[in-house]
Amino acid sequence: MPRSQPASLLGHLRFWVRARALALPGLTLLMAACTSVPLPPWTPTAVRQPSSARIGPETSAKVVPPVVQVFPVASPATIGAPPVAPADQPTPYSAAVAARFPAPSVVYSTPGLQAGRAAFTTQAEIRAWLRDQVTAAARSAGITAAVLSIGESQRGEPLETLILTSATSTDPATLLAAGKPTVLLVAQQHGNEPAGSEALLVIASELAQGLLRPMLQSINVLIVPRANPDGAASNQRATAGGLDMSHDHLLLDTPEAQALARLTRDYQPTVVVDAHEYAVAGRFLQKFGGLQKFDARLEYATAANLPEFLTKAAEEWYRRPLLAALKAQGLSTEWYYTTSVDLADKIVSMGGARPDTSRNVNGLKNAVSLLIESRGADIGRQHIQRRVHTLVTAVTSVLSNTAQRAGDLAQLRPYIEKEVSAEACRGQAVVDAALTPAQHELVMLDPVTGADKSIMVDWDSALVLEPLKARARPCGYWLSAGSTKAADRLRLLGVKVLRVVEPGSLLGDSYHETSRATEPHQDARGANADAHVSLMRGVLDAPRGSFYVPLNQPLGNLAFAALEPDTQDSYFANQILGSLQSTVRVMAEPNISFEELP
Repeated sequence: MPRSQPASLLGHLRFWVRARALALPGLTLLMAACTSVPLPPWTPTAVRQPSSARIGPETSAKVVPPVVQVFPVASPATIGAPPVAPADQPTPYSAAVAARFPAPSVVYSTPGLQAGRAAFTTQAEIRAWLRDQVTAAARSAGITAAVLSIGESQRGEPLETLILTSATSTDPATLLAAGKPTVLLVAQQHGNEPAGSEALLVIASELAQGLLRPMLQSINVLIVPRANPDGAASNQRATAGGLDMSHDHLLLDTPEAQALARLTRDYQPTVVVDAHEYAVAGRFLQKFGGLQKFDARLEYATAANLPEFLTKAAEEWYRRPLLAALKAQGLSTEWYYTTSVDLADKIVSMGGARPDTSRNVNGLKNAVSLLIESRGADIGRQHIQRRVHTLVTAVTSVLSNTAQRAGDLAQLRPYIEKEVSAEACRGQAVVDAALTPAQHELVMLDPVTGADKSIMVDWDSALVLEPLKARARPCGYWLSAGSTKAADRLRLLGVKVLRVVEPGSLLGDSYHETSRATEPHQDARGANADAHVSLMRGVLDAPRGSFYVPLNQPLGNLAFAALEPDTQDSYFANQILGSLQSTVRVMAEPNISFEELP
């Protein structure tokens, strides 16, 4: 095989390192990291030559559809009187459109999917369901299950996770020591998107006592069926405080996002699935005169500075099998896409590169991070069995592929972590990046006839990012002693933070703000400040009690996204850091005494 198309991931890595080493000095440490960690075969793909701008791989390789089983589950007794669901079906929505989405042959049975039911599963019913799975798992040897409290919502609702494993205990240390990949499944970060929650109840039952149970010999699974219970109770997208928690995974202003951050910090999942639903009508009907068509929209992490091979794993080991699994069930798919609230703006965008969503933040935590959206956030109970079927099929594919790739993932993760750690003090890092303008044929539905309606749209692609601003990657960041809020948020994310125990000196670049603009944010968080800075090199006195955040750690790219003041969601621009004088980018390895914060 030609060297431009190595047959394995290891071969591709060695080729890439040799090519880079010819042009860049000082890659000895990275070369050592490549050879010290055995890496899995990379199949089945034709590999492109590496590119610093491209983060998305080719999508033309054929895959063999995996066998994905789907199943009904038994329903427990309904608990409590359910609230009445709002009538939010979009208009127009003709019988011809409805006929395009027949119900699946399988009938799922959760509390919220009962015949004649007016509303979806209540919070009390979810809590009872999770505990029923723990009881069911205990009836047979070999599976350990527990319900873990991870926090409370803004209105005091418990936030809970079901943990299922073949390990003898569900505590993080035991699961991490066992070395099996952990999959985190999260649904209903947006309260008005119910199908994900119902689907994860099905998945929980099948893992605890059904067809998916054998997978627990190879993987651990964490399930958060409803991340935003307050929003679900009010059938609203945002949390009780009005923030969109789905865009709060870097700043962590909501207790709901903080709870998920603690969970990922402690259990370090290898794969994260964020289950959503999308609106059928809304802005797309207003802008393009069509209803949205696809049963599932899919995307993985697309932030700047992601490790190249994490993106390849997301595409080749997960998205392509997902497409095959959904197609085998007669379900249609497309990339995730969105559009602005401005009706005159006809650009359609593949999400974005902002390091604020669960998808992108978990990618910067070196997890394969997948967004899966079913069709139906605004159509009440219409097609609910098909929507749940879509998500159950997709999540089953993810679990199956993780179980099959458990050994590969166990080898890939250490390599990625070493690669990220080795980048400290070297090379360039992207501060800001833009999606790449393109054209895309988007298929919609005529709202009256139900026929396909193809529209050529301006399409901002997230598969290739255009770097707008880059600068030398520092060794780390010094933070003033008063920057405890920033230090605490970083630690909650899992970033290692050190405290200075003996005063010393650091060589670093201080920041000076040159201008600032306020740009609209396309979600419930409102405006986002966009700072512009210049740098000045000097020697800094680091007093006792101040902080140091090294970049030679696995979450170095996440720390960079938070602490460079002119990234898209920086701690400075969002006032988690009080001023530019609170931080300095350290440009040489410090020789100071530190202690690691617990």
